[in-house]
Order: sequence, then C-alpha cells, then structure tokens
Amino acid sequence: MTILSELLYQLYVKTIVLFTYMLIELILIICYLKSTKNPITTTQYLSFIEEKNPTRRLKKATTDHIDCRVCLSEFKEGDTVRNLNCEHTFHKDCLDEWFLQDQYCATCPLCRYKVLSDDVSSKYCLLQNQVEFDGIDDQFLGLLSSLRGSGDIWYRYL
Repeated sequence: MTILSELLYQLYVKTIVLFTYMLIELILIICYLKSTKNPITTTQYLSFIEEKNPTRRLKKATTDHIDCRVCLSEFKEGDTVRNLNCEHTFHKDCLDEWFLQDQYCATCPLCRYKVLSDDVSSKYCLLQNQVEFDGIDDQFLGLLSSLRGSGDIWYRYL
C-alpha cells in the first residue's frame, strides 16, 4: 500500500508541475500577443529619419557649418549632408551611424534634439533589445526559478 500511495503522490506532483508549466507558457503567449509595439527594422528606421530630415548635396561650405561634429572633418563641396531641424549639419553617413547606436536613439549629437518621435525610436530600440536578449525568455526564467524555490526539488519528479 505504501508503494502505491508513493506512486500516486509522485504522479500528483508531476501533474501539478506540468499544469503550472503550461499555465506559465499560456500567460507568456498571451502577454506576447497583447503587446502592441511592433519593432521596426533598421531600414525602416533610417527611412523615417530621411523622411523627417532629408539629405542634400553640399554646394559650397558656409561659414555656419564648417565641419561635421561627429567625424570632425571639414565639409567639402559635393558632400552628402543632413541638416537637422535643430539647424545642426552633419555628414549623412556619420549621422546615420550615430542614430544606429543603441544609446542615442535618434537625437542630435550636439543638442540631443529628438529627430524622430518617441514612438518610432522606441520601436527601433525594441528591435535592438530583442536582438540582444529576448525579454520573454527572461520573464519565463524568472517564473520558473520562483517555481523551483531554493531547494530545486520539483525537477526530480519530472
């Protein structure tokens, strides 16, 4: 009788753990599906920047803008530059590289003026963060570790 009760107890524990695991998975799937933010690609991000701050060919260097403050080289006639709404001018490639750096998320290198709306910037940053580490996995690991407790006993029953 003792062997049967122990077997039933182990079956009960395995069932509870399995249902808990399935419930956690279901909750994570629902959270993921309810997420309204859709990340945008790097190409889309740069297109938004181009739309708001178009590039142009520099006809001649003016006294207002003598050098690019990102690469610190002087502007030359024919350079492709981007003039931001804050009136700062940079080489297109220098500025695009600046915008692609995760920590700056579409701000002017000099005055930190927002080049894009927070919504567009956050969608791009969301993509960058997902590439580095998926937050859903982090939540799942946290839930599983709280399930496991300090004794790590439950996995022996699987």
